[in-house]
Amino acid sequence: MQKDVTGILIEFGNGSKEAYDELFTAVYDELREIAGKQLQHEQRHQTLSRTELVHEVFFKLVDKDQVDWKNRSHFFGVAAICMKQLLIDYARKKLTKKRGGDVVKQTYIDEIIPARKKAQQIINLDEALQKLHNINPRMAEVVDYRFFGGMTIEDTAEVMGISKNTVKRDWAKARGLLYKELQGHLK
Repeated sequence: MQKDVTGILIEFGNGSKEAYDELFTAVYDELREIAGKQLQHEQRHQTLSRTELVHEVFFKLVDKDQVDWKNRSHFFGVAAICMKQLLIDYARKKLTKKRGGDVVKQTYIDEIIPARKKAQQIINLDEALQKLHNINPRMAEVVDYRFFGGMTIEDTAEVMGISKNTVKRDWAKARGLLYKELQGHLK
């Protein structure tokens, strides 16, 4: 459903309490789709539901007082990046046992990455993305939207304000560079 998400975001940004409920209803299904794509990259037998991930991300997004939502594509692009960051933060937490040794606090995303190996893979990907960002920030942003957000080339172009051909070129180059970088982690 493509209700006027941009209009609702503007109302929400102006402090409308009614817009909060409208926004959740208007974006819920699409956020679940993005979450489903995120969870496809995880192990098949994880127990986290798309609904849980959507709720955690939505509450983080609407808690950001300083975000000036430009349009629906901007909102969904930021949502995808937020989901990615939750996964990375969780992976880092899994690999460090700073909080109480073996005692782990449970959150919605505690079951996304059941194995330390999977956590290390996500951290390796994040490190490779950071290197890519240092080389070419736009390419790294394309990867965030396309891979983590599952956004189409058209949506990515709209969010970033660049042409579809530029997105295609950046996507192809970024995948090649990330592949090479990740091969270094495997040796």
